[in-house]
Amino acid sequence: MLRKIDNNIWIAEQPLRYFGLSVGTRMTVIRFNNGELAVISPIQVDNETTEQLNQLGNVKYIIAPNLFHYLFLSNFKTLYPQAEVYAVSELKVKRPEISIDQALEDNDENLLGELEFFLFEGFKTFLPSGALPLNEYVFFHAESQTLILTDTAFYFDESFPMSTKLVSKIMGGYKKLRPSLLEQLATQEKLLVKQSVQKVMRWDFKRVIVAHGSIVEHDAKKQFKEGYEWFLGESF
Repeated sequence: MLRKIDNNIWIAEQPLRYFGLSVGTRMTVIRFNNGELAVISPIQVDNETTEQLNQLGNVKYIIAPNLFHYLFLSNFKTLYPQAEVYAVSELKVKRPEISIDQALEDNDENLLGELEFFLFEGFKTFLPSGALPLNEYVFFHAESQTLILTDTAFYFDESFPMSTKLVSKIMGGYKKLRPSLLEQLATQEKLLVKQSVQKVMRWDFKRVIVAHGSIVEHDAKKQFKEGYEWFLGESF
């Protein structure tokens, strides 16, 4: 079911296991002033959540923010056939069977002037097959002062199982907003990452919603900065 976070922003969550660890996953819903809804990182929704969405407004945008958060995209499009699917352009190559209406582009910069976004460059993600480009777009909802991330940072706390807490302590994401140690080792284009972080820091956010972990409600901007200083090995 949907949970309201602030003015015109909601989240919904579902269980997810990654390499045997319980990490959960989360979608974010933004309502624009015209009543249209943008859904970022759609999950598998139940009837109750669908009814809530219908009561909130008209689902207009379904967004796959990177190359990995697309698993429920087609199912969500089936529920809302009138909605436009936005995704990173590389997803057309990775999964050509997925119907994409619009590629996210840097020169767009925002949806309806209410949801800003840009490509977080230089960051890679570590998988068993090696380090792969993440191609993730990050989002900023100015009305609620919320930064919306997917896989560029994590925040695990005491609400997660012991195994997840243990691994996040080792990898660097326990009660700290930061990428993992594996991502730090995989990412080589640190200058591009630094430039992306500097762009994020220009946004006036007080909260960070991540796809995996808990929402960061306190000192979010400070934690984001410190997490990437750790990641980059330098202050900025």
